[in-house]
Amino acid sequence: MAIQKIISFFLIFAATAFLAGAAFADVYVYKDKNGMLTFTNTPNHAGYRRVLRESRGEGSGHASVNSSYNDLIQTASGRYNIDADLIRAVIKAESDFNARARSQKGAMGLMQLMPETARLQNISDAYDPSENVEGGARHLRMLLDRYQGDIELSLAAYNAGSGAVEKHRGIPPFLETREYVRRVLRFYDSYRGEPQMFQQVRQ
Repeated sequence: MAIQKIISFFLIFAATAFLAGAAFADVYVYKDKNGMLTFTNTPNHAGYRRVLRESRGEGSGHASVNSSYNDLIQTASGRYNIDADLIRAVIKAESDFNARARSQKGAMGLMQLMPETARLQNISDAYDPSENVEGGARHLRMLLDRYQGDIELSLAAYNAGSGAVEKHRGIPPFLETREYVRRVLRFYDSYRGEPQMFQQVRQ
């Protein structure tokens, strides 16, 4: 039993160190009925528990700023009347400013556009930063209009889809989506230099 606990601890330590170093994100673990451990930074059910919290830049209350795409963000901000810091916060949460990022579900680029979203927004190359930010901001504007400017609902729909938001008549009860909304709002507040205004995502 002691050996099993030591092995489990070692596996958790190794996996969290690897995922944290690779993605700088919260790391979750799920243990199934056979004792198999599954690690992820995007939990999809309530059985996962967090074993490592993202700390990169957040411990001091400030998200790290990447200025590489400022011109693209400012252009999209002006064109679609979205606060540049909100676009920046979505990029931070989605890809950590990695233009080549691709999720396991197939989301691509800075704002992690799914293939169907890229097609909807007429994006031919989702890995091109200019096209990606353009399409992501246009999609976010569409969601903000759909939900009368409600940022929380718009972010939830950006993550889980409008169908899920409307089915649940609010933010879906998905751990991944609720954590996503919290993270984006935390980054948003940090970039604006304002206190945490969205501590509790509404139920």
